[in-house]
Amino acid sequence: MPSDTRVEEALDRATGQRREEVAELLDLFEEVAQRPPVVWADRIVGFGQYEYTYDSGREGIAPEIAFASGAKHTLYLVEGFAERWPDLLDRLGPHRTSTACLYLTRLSAVDRDVLREILERSLATVRDGREADR
Repeated sequence: MPSDTRVEEALDRATGQRREEVAELLDLFEEVAQRPPVVWADRIVGFGQYEYTYDSGREGIAPEIAFASGAKHTLYLVEGFAERWPDLLDRLGPHRTSTACLYLTRLSAVDRDVLREILERSLATVRDGREADR
């Protein structure tokens, strides 16, 4: 859920080089999403939002794309992105993945153009799915 935490407050939790990288992520995500940032759960910086319903009937809202920074940068993407676009991940640079998260230790080590394409594809997939549900 969106929180009352200010974006700068969430970003300022990162320090040093990581803080500079978080500012770069903010600019990139804003440019791709064309939506203002909103803080979710007091630490996740999200862009846009959509409603979802699981097969179990559980419902909720989530950001279309988002990121958080701690020991690493965690990017929240469409579920199954790694299986959808392995070609992009092969070209990205050092990373780890889970079902819907992309983990980057250092932004400086990844190909920014590839990262942008991953974000664009993830966002388009979420938005296309939302339109298909209507």
